Amino acid sequence: MPSISPEPERAWADIDLGALRANARTVAAVSGARLLPMVKANGYGVGAIQVARALDALDPWGFGVATVEEGAELRAAGIGRPLLVFQPLHPALIPRYLAHALRPTIGDVESLMAWLAQGPEPFHLDIDSGMSRTGFRWSDTPAWRDLLATAPGFEGCFTHFASADSDPASVHRQWRRFQQVLEALPVRPPVVHAANSAAALQGKHYAADLVRPGIFLYGGDAAGPRPEPVVRLRARVVATRIVRTGETMSYGGTWTAPRDTRVATLGIGYADGLHRALSNVGAVELHGRLAPIVGRVTMDFVMVAPDVPVEPGDVATLFGGIVSLDDQAKRAGTISYELLTSMGPRIPRRYHA
Repeated sequence: MPSISPEPERAWADIDLGALRANARTVAAVSGARLLPMVKANGYGVGAIQVARALDALDPWGFGVATVEEGAELRAAGIGRPLLVFQPLHPALIPRYLAHALRPTIGDVESLMAWLAQGPEPFHLDIDSGMSRTGFRWSDTPAWRDLLATAPGFEGCFTHFASADSDPASVHRQWRRFQQVLEALPVRPPVVHAANSAAALQGKHYAADLVRPGIFLYGGDAAGPRPEPVVRLRARVVATRIVRTGETMSYGGTWTAPRDTRVATLGIGYADGLHRALSNVGAVELHGRLAPIVGRVTMDFVMVAPDVPVEPGDVATLFGGIVSLDDQAKRAGTISYELLTSMGPRIPRRYHA
């Protein structure tokens, strides 16, 4: 039986920061624009602080977060570049934005007036060009544009594409609407941005001044160049057995052995973020070969059926190897974003330069 090192003992994620930077360079080269990398949701589960530090060498304009708390965490870690918070500004939170030098995104008149009243600190205007989620409606420009004529903090204006990876016509339509808004503004702000990963990888047309790459940085497909794998989710074999012909496996007995079958139990489960939807449809890499998931994924364990001998202590790769991040997401009936952000606190992240 192979020896097991003290750390990690059951499951972990290997993070390739060199691949992260390579993906960022690809976005910058294709789009020709400066980067505003999205590091929300703890850097898509990878680790926001580590991601921001790794990408700092590429001289990004700043970083995008979802909440004030995420911005405050980066500030506490010494991240000094501009931090843009994409949750719509609520006036009651203005003191917290100011305390951590965070840029708000503003999409309603009340919040805009409240921010302008506190002084000349920078902000970005959120334009709803068709996502119908947050922001000033593109067709309602006259209601608020006059407030910007004497707004020294008006630093940026942006929109968000709803279907950049699947519907080129919708991107063109939203871009045209966004340009109409920009043309109607009393002043053009210093930075304009719209493109997420998928739009940024289409070239310079939608790049504007900044692009906001997200999933592509972390190794997820964005309907463009193939990204380098960044995250490899690993788990050790913790037990092995032969399941005899006709015997069932795991809760509910949803898998029945068609023949005497070698089964390995891995030390990872849905409490770690391994989706229960992978029950009987997922696969892992073990000794360089595919091993299907058999039976239901449980809270702490998952069982696989390798076609080669394995022993406790051997290491399986759940995604980031032969089974890619996007492949496993498709097996689970979800998207790569969800697999990454589901990785729980029991999964140590090991960073490699």
